[in-house]
Amino acid sequence: MKPVTIQETISLALPHHQAGRLREAEQLYQQVLAQQPGHVDALHLLGVINAQTGRYAAAVDLIRQAIALRPNFPEAYNNLGNALRDQGQLEQAIAAFRQALALKPDFPDAQFNLGNALKDQGQLEQAIAAYRQVLVLRPNFPGAYSNLGAALQAAGQTDQAIAACRQAIALNPRDPGAYSNLGNALRSKGDLDQAITACRTAIALKPAFPGAYNNLGVALKNQGQLAQAIAALRQAIALQPSYAEAYNNLGNALQDQGLTDQAIAAYRQAIALKPNYPEAYNNLGSAWQTTGNLDEAIAAYQQALSLRPDYAEAYGNRGIALQAKGHLDQAIAAFQHAITLKPTAAEAHHNLSLALLLHGDWPQGWEEYEWRWQVSGLGSSPRGFAAPPWDGRPLQGRTLLLHAEQGFGDTLQFIRYLPLVIQNGGKVIVECPVELRRLIQAMNAAIPVVAKGQALPDFDLHCPLMSLPKVLGTTLANVPHDVPYLQANATDTQTWRTRLAEQPAGVKVGLAWAGSRAHKNDRNRSLPLAALAPLAQVPGMHFYSLQKAATETAPPPGMKIIDLTAELQDFADTAALIANLDLVIAVDTAVAHLAGAMGKPVWTLLPFAPDWRWLLAREDSPWYPTMRLFRQPAIGDWDSVIQQVAQALAGWVQRG
Repeated sequence: MKPVTIQETISLALPHHQAGRLREAEQLYQQVLAQQPGHVDALHLLGVINAQTGRYAAAVDLIRQAIALRPNFPEAYNNLGNALRDQGQLEQAIAAFRQALALKPDFPDAQFNLGNALKDQGQLEQAIAAYRQVLVLRPNFPGAYSNLGAALQAAGQTDQAIAACRQAIALNPRDPGAYSNLGNALRSKGDLDQAITACRTAIALKPAFPGAYNNLGVALKNQGQLAQAIAALRQAIALQPSYAEAYNNLGNALQDQGLTDQAIAAYRQAIALKPNYPEAYNNLGSAWQTTGNLDEAIAAYQQALSLRPDYAEAYGNRGIALQAKGHLDQAIAAFQHAITLKPTAAEAHHNLSLALLLHGDWPQGWEEYEWRWQVSGLGSSPRGFAAPPWDGRPLQGRTLLLHAEQGFGDTLQFIRYLPLVIQNGGKVIVECPVELRRLIQAMNAAIPVVAKGQALPDFDLHCPLMSLPKVLGTTLANVPHDVPYLQANATDTQTWRTRLAEQPAGVKVGLAWAGSRAHKNDRNRSLPLAALAPLAQVPGMHFYSLQKAATETAPPPGMKIIDLTAELQDFADTAALIANLDLVIAVDTAVAHLAGAMGKPVWTLLPFAPDWRWLLAREDSPWYPTMRLFRQPAIGDWDSVIQQVAQALAGWVQRG
């Protein structure tokens, strides 16, 4: 029987290799090498099989041996690049692909693989150029269009990304990768329904597609379907347990659902799988910050920045954590650095504004504060009025709309500017929440006050209430602080005077211990009702709840709180009740602003890192002459605050 030649063995191996019968092909290549250790094709193809089966180090070694024997071997350089890329050695992979192209410039596969490696390395513009060159060489290559779409999306060129992905689908309507990339681009554009449909199509075409489940999970999260998002991301991880990006996105969804401990675990797993993952460190820092663990948060942000020094978002988040720790100068520097890196970073500008205002640098702070309109989730959304914004110049008979934009407290604080605006010689309309309409209308019966949601009269100019300090040039030296500028209705006040006469005689103190749970800083600014117990030790006190819709209503042992809040229908009612009290003690909520605006004695309890309007290291407020500030000496230390308030209350009673 005639012995099988080496070339015949190679010819037998190739069909096995092409059909995916890798074990059979590998055995035949090894037979060739046993006879001829320097057989270039056998070394090269055995290296390819090693790469296909995850033995990347062996693959690289074998292919390098083949190249050493045949230096002008573009296909071997291309496969070497793939093995190096799979090993995470992107610089060497890119060099290998470039060498393949130097030997064979019209090599679309090497050009395509070069684009993939460049995209992995974050060199998006070069990756885009590589994919476009592929399409010059092979115009109907759907994979190149799909990956071009992914690179364009990563570069922020969303419309072009969508077009590229749609072209890939037109060339191959059953390409799941193109649908997945299309879903990711549509999600970035905000077309969440279409994004979800595209991702589900990808999964229908390829049920075991972790990338499509990951993209679906992110789109569902952005749509607020958190349970479904978490399920999709867990499915991505089940299909690919080493999927670091899916763990990171799972952490984001868990964080949005309030499952912070689970989110932290997910981010840690992402980092364990991909240690050089700045985005996961940044998100881990945000999760730690949510728990109040600021030192861990700052350390995570710092690690993100050590991996990616130009990471503007991480600088901004680090600034927030530094400010929460009381390091205001460092926080301002961090925000400014974030803006240097990314001048259009709206959140960094907004956070800088809050830090500057807290620091007392109001002129620059008001300017930066206008960036709030570009930050989602703040409650400030552009109204799209046809009328232009007011710049503070005389109105000359024109009609100006003043409109509330954020919380009740903000409206109560900044409606103080209404008399100053009226002096500008025009007509004024006020739009506010319905709960404030009756109270604000009492400021000036001639001014139309419209509840938000109702039809507005015609107007020529408009101005959000919280832009008035900028427009009118407010500084610490000229704050309009004349009080009262809000007053209770006389009839309502008398009604409540009669109502309270039924209660025991003594010092009447109103209490508000918690703000809206929707407020992003409510965990720090609100306190548990039980913390107020020491106030009950002061003799002669009668406490009245000013806490509408309280989650805690049972007072601590030994303390009686009279709760008549069910009879309060709006802030005009609350003002009438406050008018009959001797003192208001409140955390940083609308109640504190209302009492201050009415000129009532009000003691405001502040967290260690206060809101910008309370400034630093002072017991008084330039906004409210009758307000006294009690500040936490350390993060979370309400006990010291309440003890100080109790002592002050006892002294206040003694002084009569």
